[in-house]
Amino acid sequence: MFVTNVSGERLWDVERELPSQIQIAVNINILAVEQQEDGSLQVPFVFTVNFTPAIAQISIKGRAKVQGEKDELQKILQEHKDQKSPPMQVVQAVSSAAIAEAILLSKTMGIPPPLPPLPAPQGTQAQPKTETRYTA
Repeated sequence: MFVTNVSGERLWDVERELPSQIQIAVNINILAVEQQEDGSLQVPFVFTVNFTPAIAQISIKGRAKVQGEKDELQKILQEHKDQKSPPMQVVQAVSSAAIAEAILLSKTMGIPPPLPPLPAPQGTQAQPKTETRYTA
């Protein structure tokens, strides 16, 4: 995993108190799946975090290198050409690396980190949520 660009901007004045309700939207875009000379695949991505209200925005760009059996790699390449969803392993690897960078950047900017909601304790059922909300 190679991060090629990290960008963050705090849009909310530092002197103003952050709103009590903040919605955080995280988006991962897999831009392509490219075969390399060594047989591996290169997967460029863009990871973005947007806040509502507009307190900040974070963007992380990079490339993931996928290695494995030749048949598996050909399947991933063909599925991308057929416009199917990328393999969950690739999405999780990109997400894990990018979220770590986004958390560090959010700390530096003094904004809430883009963390997923904590899972409900086992034995209880969580109410379905349509959006994640954070309070400051």
